[in-house]
Amino acid sequence: MKKVFIARKIDDKGIEMLKKHFEVVENSVDKVLSKEELIKQSRGCDAIVTLLSDEIDADVIEKIDDSVSIIANYAVGFDNIDICAAAKKNIIITNTPEVMTQAVAEHAMTLLLACARRVVEGDNYVRSGKYKIWEPDLLPGPEIAGKTLGIIGVGRIGAVLASIAYHGFGMKVLYHDIQHDEEVERNFQANFVSMNQLLEKSDFISLHVPLCPSTKHMISTGEFKMMKKSAILVNTSRGAVINEKAMIKALRDGEIFAAGLDVFESEGSIDPDLIALKNVVLTPHIASATHEARESMSVCVAENIIEVLSGRPAKTPVEK
Repeated sequence: MKKVFIARKIDDKGIEMLKKHFEVVENSVDKVLSKEELIKQSRGCDAIVTLLSDEIDADVIEKIDDSVSIIANYAVGFDNIDICAAAKKNIIITNTPEVMTQAVAEHAMTLLLACARRVVEGDNYVRSGKYKIWEPDLLPGPEIAGKTLGIIGVGRIGAVLASIAYHGFGMKVLYHDIQHDEEVERNFQANFVSMNQLLEKSDFISLHVPLCPSTKHMISTGEFKMMKKSAILVNTSRGAVINEKAMIKALRDGEIFAAGLDVFESEGSIDPDLIALKNVVLTPHIASATHEARESMSVCVAENIIEVLSGRPAKTPVEK
């Protein structure tokens, strides 16, 4: 019987699906495995289920057993895996697109609203015992309705966010991408603009791009200077698409009003200067953390492995 190694526990539904077809070996300790531990524990397996926290670089690809024919990433992003090294070894890489689209778009809007209405500041104010009576000038922020939302990267998630913003709040939608999206333009009256135009005209900016050499630090000192001082920046994509030091300075100096972040340049050790700021809302990479999304992600992972180990094409392969 073929074997599947799961680097860290995923939703039970996907695991049960795999157990109907294969022997399933789960991470023996509830923590992120080192590269050496992952290589050792996956020996003799035909498939590996990885998470974003697992670094699958060329060295890992080289040292895992030749029996491995698929690495199924429990995520949409796959910047934790060396795709080229896997291709050279004929290992299929899959991800979990679409199933978490709604959850991430909803979280982006949640961060936008939390920043605008200063929810975290208000919560802290109440918990610290400062709230005594209603005050007319306490924690004011901008309204959302009718304002301009700029979306950088209008793929599946960006398109759903555009729908929420347009239909739910009557927002004007601008977007920038490598190509026009006529459906988004038609359905949400969205306008394709240059990056500079988007930064200058948007009241709210939301990032939805993959992390690659061309997008790393795409938002840095120059971009912050183009934004409105009232602008709110939201990032649910990858932390490194923003130059974090430049963002901290922009937030501290009042170059922008606030930021809502679900991802960080260094997720294991977030910059203390960022944590100290009051005009930023921070969540621990939970944009896709809905019950529905997690279950669907595990099902997608299981379906990919079942197909590949049965000699059929993967459902959601990542192309080189």
